[in-house]
Amino acid sequence: MTERHNAPRRYFVDAQGKRVLIGLSLPETAEFEALDITSGETVQIGPGDGAAAAHEARWLELYSKHEGAWRAWIVQSQAEQPQDSSFVNYV
Repeated sequence: MTERHNAPRRYFVDAQGKRVLIGLSLPETAEFEALDITSGETVQIGPGDGAAAAHEARWLELYSKHEGAWRAWIVQSQAEQPQDSSFVNYV
C-alpha cells in the first residue's frame, strides 16, 4: 500500500502556460495525475491484480523522477541564495 495523500507536488508553468511537475514532461504530468486520480488516495495491490500493479509501478516511476528533480532543484536554489552572515559580529 502506498499513501498518496501527503505526496508533495511541485509545479512550474511551461511556455504554453500549462502546469507541469518539476522533472516531468507535460504528457508525463498528465499521466501521473490520471494514475493518481484513478487510484484514489491509497492503492492496495493483491495477488493477480496485474493492471493495478502496472499502474502502481508507473506511478512510482513518475513520482520518483519528479522527487529526484525536486530535490536537485532545492539544492540548486539553496546554493544560489546569498549566505546571511548577519549573525557574525565584526569588531
